[in-house]
Amino acid sequence: MPERITVEAEQVRRLIEEQFPQWAGLLIEPVASGGWDNQTFHLGTDMVVRLPSAAEYAQAVEKEHRWLPALAPQLPLHIPVPLAKGKPGADYPHSWSIYEWLDGVTATADRIADPDRFALDLAGFLAALQSVDAADGPQPGIHNWFRGDTLRTFDKTTHRALEELDGHVDVELAREIWANALDARWDGVDRWFHGDVAKGNLLLNDGQLAAVIDFGTCGVGDPACDLAIAWTLLTADGRQAFRDRLSVDAVSWARGRGWALWKALATCMYTYEDPADAEEFTSSKRALDEIFSEYSGT
Repeated sequence: MPERITVEAEQVRRLIEEQFPQWAGLLIEPVASGGWDNQTFHLGTDMVVRLPSAAEYAQAVEKEHRWLPALAPQLPLHIPVPLAKGKPGADYPHSWSIYEWLDGVTATADRIADPDRFALDLAGFLAALQSVDAADGPQPGIHNWFRGDTLRTFDKTTHRALEELDGHVDVELAREIWANALDARWDGVDRWFHGDVAKGNLLLNDGQLAAVIDFGTCGVGDPACDLAIAWTLLTADGRQAFRDRLSVDAVSWARGRGWALWKALATCMYTYEDPADAEEFTSSKRALDEIFSEYSGT
């Protein structure tokens, strides 16, 4: 795991005062559930400061400033667009960003007003993203933890998780699903992807999908990684509507299922023994059950 650093509100205040004095004096306070890759702070009432929590995550800053302004006009939902880029200072070692604050609440199953519409709206957003010209877009790498690359990158982690979780999950079925995903070949055509389509990065207004945030793992390559949400948040009917709207073929669907399986297994492996992580383990176990049920047709 990357070596994370902690940032205090007073540090952020000094960074703002030194580099963006026009915003000095605005309220600075941590954002609730501000994320893992970045530490996030409100700046006044309509801006947010995002500071990478490790050197590996800082690699996304330049990418976001280069690409998000170009992507935003071509997408049907709001996405973050950077207002300013900061540099190291005040004992903080990385580049950082200021964005406009996007209103909304995290997309959880109980907050979604119409699951089928939500699935279709999300699919429409991803279809628009995939249609953006991928020329010169960022290829998979450490900047996005190899999202959009081959699933074989995660084969060792997956098999380690299967060994550790034997007796806690159906490891034989998981191995079959994983092998099926590895055998499903990508056509090699680069397409844009978000890289972390998860409930924490999907915002609702009045129960409807309104914005997609945190593009730190975005890039161009195989967009199957964005399909994992089908097993982690969507209902069974919503999952089918999502697949139909995106016209996902069988091999791409298998790879998407593989991405969901890897993430769920890895999370279960890191959380199943710690009572403090019981909620996260339960959520990942639920995703595994969805994957197993959908794959088996039950």
